[in-house]
Amino acid sequence: MELTGAQIVCRFLEDEGVEYLFGYPGGAALHIYDALYSQDAVKHILVRHEQGATHMADGYARVTGKPGVVLVTSGPGATNTVTGIATAYMDSIPMVVLTAQVPTHAIGSDAFQEVDCVGITRPCVKHNFLVKNVGELALTLKKAFYIACSGRPGPVVVDIPKDVTAQSCGYEYPAAITMRSYNPAQRGHPGQIKKAADLILSAKRPMIYAGGGAIADGAAPQLTEFARTLGAPVTLTLMGLGAFPGQDPQFVGMLGMHGTYEANMAMHDCDVLIGIGARFDDRVVGDPSKFCPHAKIVHIDIDPSSISKTVQVDVPIVGPVGTVLAELTRLIKDSGRTLDADALAAWWRQVDEWRGIECLRYARSNELIKPQYVVQKLAEITGGDAIVTSDVGQHQMWAAQFYPFNQPRKWVNSGGLGTMGFGLPAAIGAQLAFPGEQVACITGEGSIVMCIQELSTAKQYGLPIKVVNLNNRYLGMVRQWQEFMYESRESHSYLDSLPDFAALTESFGHVGMKIDKPGDVEGALREAFAMKDRLVFMDFITDQSENVYPMMMAGSAHNEMLLSQLSLNRELA
Repeated sequence: MELTGAQIVCRFLEDEGVEYLFGYPGGAALHIYDALYSQDAVKHILVRHEQGATHMADGYARVTGKPGVVLVTSGPGATNTVTGIATAYMDSIPMVVLTAQVPTHAIGSDAFQEVDCVGITRPCVKHNFLVKNVGELALTLKKAFYIACSGRPGPVVVDIPKDVTAQSCGYEYPAAITMRSYNPAQRGHPGQIKKAADLILSAKRPMIYAGGGAIADGAAPQLTEFARTLGAPVTLTLMGLGAFPGQDPQFVGMLGMHGTYEANMAMHDCDVLIGIGARFDDRVVGDPSKFCPHAKIVHIDIDPSSISKTVQVDVPIVGPVGTVLAELTRLIKDSGRTLDADALAAWWRQVDEWRGIECLRYARSNELIKPQYVVQKLAEITGGDAIVTSDVGQHQMWAAQFYPFNQPRKWVNSGGLGTMGFGLPAAIGAQLAFPGEQVACITGEGSIVMCIQELSTAKQYGLPIKVVNLNNRYLGMVRQWQEFMYESRESHSYLDSLPDFAALTESFGHVGMKIDKPGDVEGALREAFAMKDRLVFMDFITDQSENVYPMMMAGSAHNEMLLSQLSLNRELA
């Protein structure tokens, strides 16, 4: 079958099972867009900015586990995707970004809208390709999807010159592929798994610490079975929330910079730590020299470069998280051994004592809306079952602390790169993936304006997202750090000249609300979620002085947290 390169792109995406293509047209991409016109298998979503396209594809990928796919033109079209590519790269999200390029003969001539897309994206992709021959196009696309989705997932860029999309050749879908230089581990080393089992069963104060890798591998069931088998406390990273049920008694909350007191204290005092699909990043570890000072560490991860990168571990296991956990659980069960029951009971008594501090307590108010209260009411009204996206800042941390994620792929946020503007387009991708689900975007007035143009995309495709804007008229997390570390010198963190968000939302054709009284919070949320077919933007005017607690300062140990005055009073009592 003879097809043009543009037709090959479209036919390949159909054969690969791609449902949505998030994109924005331009000159170098027009052959592909013309081919899209003649098919309806792949649905194209017209975004309003290429960064929005990548975040939509990212949100789609996080909630489905399938790769998100993007199509943009050359030059600024390609460079506008870089933030979204880096966001996906830092969080190990499968994504394929197709960037159109100037014709091959013009590459290197500073042609109109030419950039070195391969060079620009190389530091923040899992891999990238420049296709110079139409005969290589289908196989290159197959490699891109395989690399993006296997091993530790990540974004892959395919740069396609315009003349390649015009040339013709025979097409056959490459159903299978092998790459000699790329062979991710399929299982963990049996000897290392046996060592891990023996070490774990010797523990008096075990701790399970899991991250986004458990979700990426679909290993939530295996993690839950493993945790039940041990009976040990479980903590999750920001990226791992939902991998273990958030309302389960064994769950002690998120750990790290804004983790719970009980999670961080248990990390500090444990004697065996089982790290699962987590990369021991700086927001979790704090000062590496003070990290888990009494613990032997087991680390399970698909990516060998993540093991002992920040913290030296005692038993490394390279392999898929789900497969390794299943084998580890089987070994423990078959051994007939269990953890020391008395020691484990004593460990839980200590954990429960730390829980008694109630580190997430906050002062209630009849005058000012507390942002934590909004998130709690959102959880109540949605039954804790919504897909929740967030932007980055204080609102992100409150969402992670106060919304109970009981299932994987319900929590969508930029954990590694911390990308403001992520929340709304990610919610669009999630809502397209699951049109019947409740999707809420928790954001702040600083973040939302960065990609607010995507309200137009949401209108075009009739997406009933609910936007929860926790508006404190500050770059809240910046102000908090300035308060704690810069003697409250609020240098350029106050946001003046903000729009009337309700009116702005209505100008896009949606429903806008402004809520400034605590007594109106629940009613506004119920009214918004009752509008099943409308996007509703709720602008909650919140307490400007509220801080996120607990807080583990950079370079601190897990037992060196700042607590709110309410929690501190309970600790001292």
